[in-house]
Amino acid sequence: MKKNGKRYQECEKLIDKSKVYPVAEAIELLEKMPKAKFDETVELHVKLGVDSKHADQQVRGTTVLPNGTGKTLKVLVFAKGPKADEAVKAGADYVGAEELIPKIEKENWFDYDVIVATPDMMGVVGRLGRVLGPKGLMPNPKAGTVTMDVTKAVNDIKAGKIEYRLDKTNIIHVPVGKASFTDEQLNDNFQSLMGAINKAKPASLKGQYIKSATLTSTMGPGVKLNVVKITQ
Repeated sequence: MKKNGKRYQECEKLIDKSKVYPVAEAIELLEKMPKAKFDETVELHVKLGVDSKHADQQVRGTTVLPNGTGKTLKVLVFAKGPKADEAVKAGADYVGAEELIPKIEKENWFDYDVIVATPDMMGVVGRLGRVLGPKGLMPNPKAGTVTMDVTKAVNDIKAGKIEYRLDKTNIIHVPVGKASFTDEQLNDNFQSLMGAINKAKPASLKGQYIKSATLTSTMGPGVKLNVVKITQ
């Protein structure tokens, strides 16, 4: 069995594993933990009482974190003509059309975090489905990345827009910010995110929606949250 490092063990000592913590206390605990040599991401993992195999129990959406994610994302926009000009003005890192297909397919070019496309370009982008799909880069109308309003899409992404969606085990994994954020910044981001997840509750769900929630830093142990408090 792999033994955790000294720093991880120091962090673990601060947590009472038999306890579920209010959010503010959990954030305070994370801030007290010995720091890694880099600015860790603070992540939220939420287990939902839904079955993602059913179409009416899918939970997916986007929200803009009030204090951003602490990381500036690189955006590639597929657009032509005036929409391409608009994307450049909005601050997109890369803008193009068909000419980018061979670069992505043959040169394995993935120097970007998010792809935005205008609806008329989806025929072109669709050809890259096998490459982009597994990397989670395929533009999607539900995520607001297939749109004519490229300015808003680029601005939102740069401001800290994140997408949340279920994995195969009905868990959502999302960033809440960085370890260098203040408690208040992390709390604001958390409340905004949980508000969005609570609003996305499927109407067909009968039982408990949020089964468990954990806050953790990239290299640290998880702190279990009191789910009763975060579903109100």
